[in-house]
Amino acid sequence: MVKKKMGSAENETGKHISFPIVGIGASAGGISSFGAFFSAMPEGVNINMAFVIVQHLAPDHKSILTEIIQRYTTMKVYEVKDGMKVEPNCTYIIPPNFDMAFINGKLQLLEPPSPRGHRLPIDFFFRSLAHDQHEKAIGIILSGTGSDGTQGIKAIKEEGGMVIVQKPDTAEYDGMPKSAIATGLVDFVLPLVEMPSKLIAYANHAFFIINKTELTISQKHENELNKIFIILRSNVGHDFSNYKASTINRRIERRMALHQIEMIEGYVKYLQQTPEEIDALFHELLIGVTNFFRDPDAFISLEKVIQKLFVNKLANDTIRVWTAGCSTGGGSLLNCNPH
Repeated sequence: MVKKKMGSAENETGKHISFPIVGIGASAGGISSFGAFFSAMPEGVNINMAFVIVQHLAPDHKSILTEIIQRYTTMKVYEVKDGMKVEPNCTYIIPPNFDMAFINGKLQLLEPPSPRGHRLPIDFFFRSLAHDQHEKAIGIILSGTGSDGTQGIKAIKEEGGMVIVQKPDTAEYDGMPKSAIATGLVDFVLPLVEMPSKLIAYANHAFFIINKTELTISQKHENELNKIFIILRSNVGHDFSNYKASTINRRIERRMALHQIEMIEGYVKYLQQTPEEIDALFHELLIGVTNFFRDPDAFISLEKVIQKLFVNKLANDTIRVWTAGCSTGGGSLLNCNPH
């Protein structure tokens, strides 16, 4: 049954869009998963999100995915054209034989550099979405073989976004869902029929309700933050009290949004009553960021120190450098020629 289309507001704000973007990735078995997902979407509701579907498609065949998805949703469904603006309450579908990226509120199509069989279009799109939209990036992994999307959800979580994965025993092919779940970074593992309601509840709390009430963690919540630090230190042995405040606050606010908890006092109680949330918050705070030179001021200072090491050195002299442990590796010792 074809449903009546829902109108959408024009997006003229470019990169600084006010609504979340939901990337949905699938390969084998994806079409039936898409149908079940959109069929579960409530009718007559202003979703105020945009959906972008990245499906593994045969490069030499015309896709009919747009027509198929339109049968299950009231939203307008488009096959993406290069430079297309993204609007809320619309769904966008990658065309065959293209990689797709998101930048400044628009979808860009790129000719893939790798031959078929070596491409990871879901990872490619999820990474661009994360880097552009940060906490407004949401990634969903549905049925499929292989591991495409796994690296992409890591990027989304690094930027403070949210990830949902189809429950493997409900997927026609469980390779992609299981690979994503193995990262330990997935927020919700759900059957398809439960995804839309969870997604809407999260988005309303994280981007609309909180924004309207201006509920943010600030200095006046110092006592509650200290209680959270005490709970973490008592249970996992790590002291986060001297970590960067903006990062700590953003990650705690995200956990509150996931559980629709509006007051930080309520989140403290939830931590005390829910041991698995302590572990989830701990891992959330330790999500490694893979961008090198991420803190430019520190590297500028380091450059000045390194320059002094080369003063009065000859061409054959050796400088020994120890690289300290980082998020995903240990220390190492290497030699470098001063010239």
